[in-house]
Amino acid sequence: MTKLRKTWAVGAAVVLAAGVSVLANSAAHAKSRKAAQGGGSGEIMGTVYFKGEAPRLRPIMMDKDPVCASLHPEGVLPEDGRVNTNGTLPNAFAYISKGAENFSGAAPTEPVTLTQNECEYVPHVLGIMVGQPLRVVSNDPTTHNIHIMPKAGHDFDVTQQPGSPAVSDKFSKPQIMVPVHCNIHNWMEAYIGVVTNPYYAVTGNDGTFQIKGVPAGSYTLSIWTATFGAQGREVTVRAGETASVDFTFGGR
Repeated sequence: MTKLRKTWAVGAAVVLAAGVSVLANSAAHAKSRKAAQGGGSGEIMGTVYFKGEAPRLRPIMMDKDPVCASLHPEGVLPEDGRVNTNGTLPNAFAYISKGAENFSGAAPTEPVTLTQNECEYVPHVLGIMVGQPLRVVSNDPTTHNIHIMPKAGHDFDVTQQPGSPAVSDKFSKPQIMVPVHCNIHNWMEAYIGVVTNPYYAVTGNDGTFQIKGVPAGSYTLSIWTATFGAQGREVTVRAGETASVDFTFGGR
């Protein structure tokens, strides 16, 4: 098998695993939402835009590790500061920051998975509920470290050798956001939004987000970004309807 085919096969496996994880998490969220709702529910949809000149990102060179360098001989662009080709922002964490305090529900038992793939954390930004398992796996033929540093609770600092089994942990307190680093590869970073309810989402390559099954009511919806700051907007959700709310960030 050629290197290109090997890379494609590994990438396809990661995408498939991510899809399975998303489906599992969606089902878990649905259970939590059903338990939380005393009446009708709707959904929140929106787009996170970027206005201005996009940051000029320098490729990350991975020469400190021959395995990583061989996977990315020309380097990779960092996720922080990235702007989509359609002028929107990926990796923006959308969550209800006020008004959903009484809708915590039980934490899903299905884990959220963070994958170390080709010397990067995938996904770069993710969400999880307090008490829900976080599962960390490695697909790489090199040693990685996972250092998770919440403000409340214990640090999670584990080294994974190639082929080692997945490791798991849970968060005891909410936090926006919990940083994740690799103490071996300083370019590897991720962020985890730890929340007490299932009403959150992360924008992708189209800059959109969708939060389903939100109980009817008035809330503050907040958006967090690693580079451009955070914003909050008031939103009212009506049963059986879609509330639309967009955000616009600019360069600093």
